[in-house]
Amino acid sequence: MKLNKNTKICIVGLGYVGLPLAIALQKYFNVVGYDVNPSRINSLNKNIDSTEEVTKSELKRATSIRFTYQKKKIGNIDIFIVTVPTPIFKSKIPDLRLLKKACTTVSQIIKKNNIVIFESTVYPGVTEEVCAKLIEKKSGLKFNKDFFCGYSPERINPGKSQYKLENIIKITSGSNKSSSRIIDKLYKKVIKAGTYPAESIKVAEAAKVIENTQRDLNISLINELSILFNKLKINTNQVLKAASTKWNFLNFKPGLVGGHCIGVDPYYLTYKSEQIGYEPKVILSGRKMNDSMSKYVSDKVISSLRKKYKMINNKKVLILGFTFKENCKDVRNTRVFEIYKNLKLKNINVDIFDPLVDQKDVYKYYKIKLLSKLPKNKYNLILIAVGHKNFKRIKNKYFSGSLLFDLKSIKKNLESEFSF
Repeated sequence: MKLNKNTKICIVGLGYVGLPLAIALQKYFNVVGYDVNPSRINSLNKNIDSTEEVTKSELKRATSIRFTYQKKKIGNIDIFIVTVPTPIFKSKIPDLRLLKKACTTVSQIIKKNNIVIFESTVYPGVTEEVCAKLIEKKSGLKFNKDFFCGYSPERINPGKSQYKLENIIKITSGSNKSSSRIIDKLYKKVIKAGTYPAESIKVAEAAKVIENTQRDLNISLINELSILFNKLKINTNQVLKAASTKWNFLNFKPGLVGGHCIGVDPYYLTYKSEQIGYEPKVILSGRKMNDSMSKYVSDKVISSLRKKYKMINNKKVLILGFTFKENCKDVRNTRVFEIYKNLKLKNINVDIFDPLVDQKDVYKYYKIKLLSKLPKNKYNLILIAVGHKNFKRIKNKYFSGSLLFDLKSIKKNLESEFSF
């Protein structure tokens, strides 16, 4: 396959990963963006990206791309790139339903000599043992004879503008030497930082899943240390600042670890590990530590309210921030929800304000209503759960008369009852 302007590429899934990739590729190839959500497509056709990863002007300039939610309009494709979410079930095992659904869609359109590239986070073996087999079964084509696969893990960092698609080295891989070369050449067109061709698809899959597992473990250590230092009445941030003067100290920060990457990916690795008969110890201990931080914060809030008011029933708490990380609109797997539930169980009145989120999404996924604007009424305790830059601009006098829990220490001139 020769790559040129006439090469037809279909991006399956237009979220925070797929859309920026589609915009980048349309400069060099004939691109179709496909998503099953009609409202998402309608918004994109109006040059509106609800994830805010792509600006309105960027969408306006991308005149050669077509967005659709109809399979019949995808057309004659050469390369498919699948970028759908891969979450976990409540039982903590991988949820591959969206990935399998995407494979079914591809199988209905795929033709001989096509290449299917996957970017979704998976455990080693999924691309060839699950996705390729499913496409093979439903299309009637033979894997590595009639069609080929590749894996190039996404590395997008939502809310961090300095880490954009073109500025992050891209791992590439293919199911044979020919597809590997084509896939690497494809990504080289748009990745200024360069590519890293992995030796196999499984190596690329494993590299992706350990990136966030490593971060998860490092954060779990710092979270545990923050609990210890809190008991010793030592400021954790001051300790980290002092320790980071050593050249090889890894300066991770404590916090609530949620989202669709760090809080999920380790479970993909442990699932595969348990499948082959090895019980992981360190990985799961880190997950247990990070999953417990919401309860830890909730307990600290309850303890502070009891210390000041004795009776906590019907006390008023305002939580600032609901997303899984700062300056990001994504609420998937946010640990703030656990804090909210824990406080409600104690009959505490809890309001939440987050100017970045889509209120309809929050109600859809969590069945709670967020405040539409910063309230004027006073609260017994205000918890800054997420370090949005918007919250840094709130005047200090707003917090007077309330206990303050500034988890991310964003209000430098205010005394906080508790922070990580």
